[in-house]
Amino acid sequence: MTTDSTPDTPDSPDINDLEKELLGFLEGHTGTPWDADTDLFGAGGLSSLFAMQVVVHLEKTYAIAVRGADLRLDNFRTVRRMVELVDRLRVPATGDLHG
Repeated sequence: MTTDSTPDTPDSPDINDLEKELLGFLEGHTGTPWDADTDLFGAGGLSSLFAMQVVVHLEKTYAIAVRGADLRLDNFRTVRRMVELVDRLRVPATGDLHG
């Protein structure tokens, strides 16, 4: 039983699916299996150039925009942090004038 109050929909994969997809993307591009909590920069898995490819992948795959303060390296240091970033950016902002 899950305690997550947000429903799983085809447009909104759950955190575990997002983590698995991102781990698969990284493994496919680096040839190395990664743990969700591994410091990818410290372990040599991400360079600044490859990090930008990851940003583009996240934006296209999850229909988000990573801008401004969200482009901090700390948001991309581990898969878990990237998943948290995507999850946060997928949530509509409160106080939206359109809804």
